[in-house]
Amino acid sequence: MWHFDQGIKEILENSKSLFYILSPEDKEELQNQISLTSYRRNEYVFKEGDKPTGFLILVSGKVKIFKEGVGGREQIIRMSKPLGVIGYRALFAEENHIASAVTLEDSVIATVPLDFILNRALKNSEFSIKLVRSLAIELGFSNCRTVTLTQKHIRGRLAESLILLAEKYGFEPDGTTLKVYISREDIANLSNMTTSNAIRTLSTFANENLITIDGRKIKILDLYRLDRISKLG
Repeated sequence: MWHFDQGIKEILENSKSLFYILSPEDKEELQNQISLTSYRRNEYVFKEGDKPTGFLILVSGKVKIFKEGVGGREQIIRMSKPLGVIGYRALFAEENHIASAVTLEDSVIATVPLDFILNRALKNSEFSIKLVRSLAIELGFSNCRTVTLTQKHIRGRLAESLILLAEKYGFEPDGTTLKVYISREDIANLSNMTTSNAIRTLSTFANENLITIDGRKIKILDLYRLDRISKLG
């Protein structure tokens, strides 16, 4: 299967992968223990309240991690890109998931048994340091987002979300179109605002020649000014 061979190769040989630094013997064992699952767009990877099934790595595609708030409104906590780890907090805390994960497009996700992760962390200090560092980076990101979503005004929040999407997923070959197509509702949920406010503010940005909008496609015309709006809050 293409997904399996290509997915395993990415996890073992891509220098951005957590498992890149493992020994050839450990990589061979990992290959025997890992499993890959394909998901369609808008399919749940796990739901809030579910018990973790293993250490999850996004091999291809895009995933949003979100928590349901008051009145059923979603708050997107994190967006994941290939080789990103998802659902690890609950796994290491030995708790059920406190958020849900849904694919934004067709995706492939690898599952590694927790025992393998813990055994390698005990035997390989470089692996354990890399693991802790990656989790610490995610915690730092979450802390910064908390401040952003509670203190910035609507324009600042939306500008930061667009910059976040650009940094996370990059651009299409034209160098301006975001390489992620998400709904207005998801943009709102990422920015901690109502969908109507997100639509209105996106239109304002378009009128100011900061962006152009074509359905779910968003082109960033002036990243510098967007960054200024984000920093000013």
